[in-house]
Amino acid sequence: MPRLTDARKELRRAQIAEAAVRCFGRNGLKRTSIADITAESGLSAGSIYAHYRDKADLVRAAAREVLAKRADVLGEYAAGDAPPGPDELLSRLIAAVDPAEARVGVQTWGEATTDPDVRDIVVDMTERMRAMLHDCVTAWLVKVERHEPAAARGRAAPIAHRVMALYQAELLYIALRSSTEETAS
Repeated sequence: MPRLTDARKELRRAQIAEAAVRCFGRNGLKRTSIADITAESGLSAGSIYAHYRDKADLVRAAAREVLAKRADVLGEYAAGDAPPGPDELLSRLIAAVDPAEARVGVQTWGEATTDPDVRDIVVDMTERMRAMLHDCVTAWLVKVERHEPAAARGRAAPIAHRVMALYQAELLYIALRSSTEETAS
């Protein structure tokens, strides 16, 4: 059997994590089994266990996967020539929300209250997102609103905090609404 290269291993890990996100979004963290993830990914249980120790490891990977996507989007916005203002930034972030990923995100927040490893991931990714929001708002204040960079950084902090809070509230709303709509169907 040929050995997997590091790049191939990362692709396989991502394939498994994405399958886990779909399953967690559909069935919930607690009701999803490794067999569900095996069926969703099209891989064997042995292949899954070769990349992840257990279901808890997959929950952590799913948390990273969902939160990293939002972080990537924010990085692109901050790097733009004319970054969006706070209202537009929030609108774009909300428009990009996948309901299944919102459910996984909210479930992960809940899991973070009892699992220190998941908590560390959620805290780290939340702080990274907040920092990227801060960078986006700072870039907007400097490039669009023409503030001095030092003043813009200070002014951006409370704005980024509010955008983050509104975004998290919207994620919860989307997760609850989509979950209710699916069970009513």
